[in-house]
Amino acid sequence: MFAKLFKAEMPDEDTIAWLFDTYQWAISNFNAEVFFDETQLVTPTNDHFPGTHSSVHDAAVQVFEQVKALAGLQHWPCEVMDQNSCTTLEAPKVLIEGALRGHKGITPTDVPPDQKLVVTYDSTDMSDPEVMIANYAHVLAHYLGSMSKEAPPGGLENWPHITEVLAVFMGFGIMFSNSALKFKGGCGSCGSHFVDRENYLSERDITYALAIFCQLKNIPAQAANKHLKKSLRGYFSQAMKHVASHSNQLEKLRHMKP
Repeated sequence: MFAKLFKAEMPDEDTIAWLFDTYQWAISNFNAEVFFDETQLVTPTNDHFPGTHSSVHDAAVQVFEQVKALAGLQHWPCEVMDQNSCTTLEAPKVLIEGALRGHKGITPTDVPPDQKLVVTYDSTDMSDPEVMIANYAHVLAHYLGSMSKEAPPGGLENWPHITEVLAVFMGFGIMFSNSALKFKGGCGSCGSHFVDRENYLSERDITYALAIFCQLKNIPAQAANKHLKKSLRGYFSQAMKHVASHSNQLEKLRHMKP
């Protein structure tokens, strides 16, 4: 009786099926080889975000460049701006050279300003770097998702939810889980129409998506759990076991590796 009393409730089966379908969509459209061979579980530590900064703007730019590289998008032409100075009204037309993601991408030179992706930051987020990292990852997920050749599961009406899962797929699930109740948003006029938001997936749904990531990548629960906030650690451990019980869906995704 007590075991049942303290057992965390998992997402309903419809939500779980949608999460697996979203992973299938992401693996199909955004380079399965990069996901299985290059994508890391990103942690909010100096291992992934080293460095010192001389100003708020320098810090914002450096964190973004690290997020971009960890997402496998280091070759994308971007410009980082304080949201208070952002005046861009139209989404830029950007040409990505080489592979869309991963080390095979080609870094362009002499890119005109109107052909760079505009990414904004809120200087107050510097007091909570995990929020800044998650917001950056979500903006990149929005841009990446918009390049898909296939419609996402559930249709475009679920776009904000889709891009949150896509950010977890890129490796940023720990920051998304830890900051799911903290998002404040950014500049809605910069061509990224879903930056100005509260989180769309619940804290537990996004943590379940992280568990799918770890199972697919054969990452032990403790590797993520030690970086999660205490209130999520027990739930995440249970979610890892619950995801493992969906062996058919996991194997279907693993077989998508080239």
